Amino acid sequence: SCRSPQNSDRLEPEMSQMSEQEVQAYLDQHKIQTTVEDAINACVKANAADPCLFMSQHLASKAGPETITAVKARQIFDSRGNPTVEVDIMSGGQLHRASVPSGASTGAYEAVELRDQGERYMGKGVLGAVSNVNDKIAPKILGMDPTDQTAIDNLMNEMDGTSNKATLGANAILGVSLAAAKAGAAAKGVPLYRHFADLAGNKELIMPVPCFNVINGGSHAGNKLAFQEYFVVPTGAKSFSEGMIMGTEVYHNLAKILKKKFGGDATLIGDEGGFAPPCDCRSGLELVVEAIKAAGYEGKCTVGLDVAASEFKVKESGSGADAVYDLGMWEAAADKEDSQKLSGPALMEFYEGLIKDFPVVTIEDAFDEDDWDSWQSMTASIGKDVQVVGDDLTVTNPVKIKRAIEEKSCNALLLKLNQIGSVTEAITAVKDAKAAGWGVMTSHRSGETED
Repeated sequence: SCRSPQNSDRLEPEMSQMSEQEVQAYLDQHKIQTTVEDAINACVKANAADPCLFMSQHLASKAGPETITAVKARQIFDSRGNPTVEVDIMSGGQLHRASVPSGASTGAYEAVELRDQGERYMGKGVLGAVSNVNDKIAPKILGMDPTDQTAIDNLMNEMDGTSNKATLGANAILGVSLAAAKAGAAAKGVPLYRHFADLAGNKELIMPVPCFNVINGGSHAGNKLAFQEYFVVPTGAKSFSEGMIMGTEVYHNLAKILKKKFGGDATLIGDEGGFAPPCDCRSGLELVVEAIKAAGYEGKCTVGLDVAASEFKVKESGSGADAVYDLGMWEAAADKEDSQKLSGPALMEFYEGLIKDFPVVTIEDAFDEDDWDSWQSMTASIGKDVQVVGDDLTVTNPVKIKRAIEEKSCNALLLKLNQIGSVTEAITAVKDAKAAGWGVMTSHRSGETED
């Protein structure tokens, strides 16, 4: 027999309590004899080398769709030691687990990350979001097909009833959405990336160019650097694996350069794994380019920036010519200089100088999330040569993306699932961006998890 002893031991007491007529009725109802005979006939016809394996797979193909049988959320910790949400979903007898990231420099228009407030974990606990999963979402999605991602996500959004997930929390909804996606992939018997591609309608899969975040500043580090990220982009690599080699070798060469120039403290790292040296905005680029040359990849590696300008814009200032950006934001009060305060047009000139002097190919969040005038000016000025990436500007939100497309405010989207809060909406955001001819960069958050 191909049936395991465990299953036999478990079933026999139940069968012994049934009358012969009840057993026969059960067999007839589920057409078990016919189904098993079909499996045997198919096995013989195929001359299967492993009959048990063949028949088990044949029978599995005849099974009805898997459904979600259990949902459980809990509080865990992200890479910065802050609480976040983890969700388990049971489907098809298997456990599927997902966890939610969080950001340090977050856009004002991101979906709501529900925190407990109060004293516990300095207000950052997520037990409220966990409770929303266990007590509100779980009962509603039990029995649903995990492969129907849109139905699951739409149901949760309807339950929430707000445009920014303020009721249940984007961290609650996304945890369930991601775990359901893993369950859906398993139900289909495909890798998660293939399941995502199917949901998005992508037939041809192309590996992205990896970007290596090698210098941290702004809200992600303890130095005085205004710009938040400097990354190496191996645009000359012939494959993803070759790009990985280039990026890691540049990173380690940068460590040697920083130690020699500034001492060992300069290789302390920020929230995202990049070094946090004592440099200014321009010298940060000089250091990265020097490391590229030292690694032997001049002409093969370019440079990208995440400026995160919303973090150093003077809040009471306006937009465009009336905006004020303080590059000395992280300086001690005694060291601040008025010359570091730039208007929108002046900051644009500063970027143009950097692009002229360094191999910069992509700039993210060059201006504040509400400074639409400056965004439009920048895209019109340099958009043909440089990728102008919207992060805080677009927050992976189809409504924001639509406006940015119409106003030609940028030409690339930064994709962060927790900004919008569900797999379905994130896919919509990407499809809208690509339809407009934009590029797409998939991003991490500074508070990451295994997902």
